[in-house]
Amino acid sequence: MRRIAVLCGGVGAARLLAGLVQVVDPASVAAIVNVADDDEFHGLHVSPDIDTVLYTLGGVVEESQGWGRRDETFHAQAELARFGEETWFRVGDRDLAAHIHRTRLLRAGMSLTDVVDGMRRALGIRARILPATDAAQRTMVRTAEGWIAFQEYFVRRRTADAVREIRFEPEAAPTAAVRAAIAEADVIVIAPSNPFVSIGPILALAGMRDAIRSARAKVVAVSPIVGGAAIKGPAGAMLAALGHEVSALGVARVYADLAATFVLDEQDRALVRDVETLGVRAVATATIMRDDASRAALAQAALDAASR
Repeated sequence: MRRIAVLCGGVGAARLLAGLVQVVDPASVAAIVNVADDDEFHGLHVSPDIDTVLYTLGGVVEESQGWGRRDETFHAQAELARFGEETWFRVGDRDLAAHIHRTRLLRAGMSLTDVVDGMRRALGIRARILPATDAAQRTMVRTAEGWIAFQEYFVRRRTADAVREIRFEPEAAPTAAVRAAIAEADVIVIAPSNPFVSIGPILALAGMRDAIRSARAKVVAVSPIVGGAAIKGPAGAMLAALGHEVSALGVARVYADLAATFVLDEQDRALVRDVETLGVRAVATATIMRDDASRAALAQAALDAASR
């Protein structure tokens, strides 16, 4: 059984994971998930990327948007607004249960890794879901108005600001479980997530970039940019603002020292030769994940590409 480690952000990563568990034994998959988006709302610890992965693999995600709970209601949010609370970060009633549960256990002294493991088992998920760190890592974004927290930029300001710089604070280390998953993996997949604010925080953890680089021969990265645009989120705008080409080739340049293989969409087949000048094997295939079949096909293509 091949062991597969996946570096994950939000929706794109969750959908690729949903494809992977169709084509391999789910128990062979370790999802290493960004936690630098985590924040506190209404006194509760919220983990957006982890919850997106949990809800997707648990079969309860709202498919139309790729995040949040299916058939969600927002009665608690409405009452909070009535009492004058800020409600720009929208929390549904079913989602609220996850935040209450996680916060209570964290305050009781459990690690985020152990809390998430209990949640994934409660949802019937066989793949491992590993927070990249149990420390309080946080993404900060510098805009024309100065440094702001990621959720302020992403949700409250709706990514309207040009990003001039990104930092992660404070310095943090990956968990022992994450280090083991990387060391033991036969294939390491960098999911089609934002390279800067989804994958970047994971790589910024102490020793992680070196660990991935030393395993480069078995690393395959999947492009989140198709036809010169991001499938979802601000990855395209960030590439441009931070001085990178907004294309699959631009993403390949970001990952060239980490991944021996790069998967890009068939729309970008003309870029294969340019990607390969970076010393990276390039594979063009369908990367837009519209349903279970396309997710499984992309997952299989990524594994096949890594094995060549």
